[in-house]
Amino acid sequence: MTDFTGSNPAPWPQGERELAQVREFNKKLAWLPRFRIRNRTTPRLIQALLRASQLVSPSPLPKHGLSAERKMIEGGAVPVAVRIIRPKGKAKGVVLDFHGGGWVIGNAQMNDNFNLAIVDSCEVVVVSIDYRLAVSTPIEGLLEDCLHATRGLLRDPAFADLPVVVVGESAGAHLAAATLLALQTSPELLQRISGALLYYGLYDLTGTPSVRTAPAETLLLDGPGIVPALRLLTPGLSDQERRQPPLSPLYGNFSGFPPALLFAGELDPLRDDTLEIAKRWAVSAPVEMHMLPSCPHGFIHFPTAIAQSVLAYSRQWISARCLP
Repeated sequence: MTDFTGSNPAPWPQGERELAQVREFNKKLAWLPRFRIRNRTTPRLIQALLRASQLVSPSPLPKHGLSAERKMIEGGAVPVAVRIIRPKGKAKGVVLDFHGGGWVIGNAQMNDNFNLAIVDSCEVVVVSIDYRLAVSTPIEGLLEDCLHATRGLLRDPAFADLPVVVVGESAGAHLAAATLLALQTSPELLQRISGALLYYGLYDLTGTPSVRTAPAETLLLDGPGIVPALRLLTPGLSDQERRQPPLSPLYGNFSGFPPALLFAGELDPLRDDTLEIAKRWAVSAPVEMHMLPSCPHGFIHFPTAIAQSVLAYSRQWISARCLP
């Protein structure tokens, strides 16, 4: 394992063939519309299409002899739903999944393919949090949902003797990091977390330098629209208020945090978020951070050898955190 030293991310092994494949796929991405958050109507439409597609294309779990259980975590301001996928044999740990979607789209089912691979490969239970979305709930409400669900699961006697790894992607990485910060008020629960695996998160809601200078040709994300979107998601707050942790996890105190594995793409406008949080996190715990060459935001979803190697390595890392 190569630790992040605070100066340079660890190199990722790849050859010219793998890089050429990524660059060829990027040409296709360049023709697609960028994801924008300019209002609350478009995300609602995208969310409706997501749910419709999940009805038309059922979950892959039954084909692998697995099923998903929906459970409500009660006792908070509102009940929070979680989606639980259990391995066929005895579980070696628990993965707590925070899905992405820019805080405005997505649900716990959308990661079934990734979570299925984790369950099979790592022999763990995967619990995905179905937090409310920011189209109808202030972003602080999303943080409350994630914290409440995490506390409930960490206190669940069924998982009492199992190590827990948190996994988050994009907006989910932000929510995972914010949840860890909020858990510092319950150190006995924070100590239950054995690792954090975060993909290309956004950790400063005012925008890091790479976000503020993102050009229009940024792949997948609308570069110039990111900062206005963050302001739309946090109405009535000043930049100083937006920088307060845990809303902006980058500015938190990482004492007591678990080891972390962080990934970002070289072409992702959010890359500085991962670089900066890796430096701050590494003061308190081991951090392994990789910047993937020629990769844009969302790269683990794309049909490239680099994406597959990152996911395979991630599963190995999860398994290592769940050793007895």
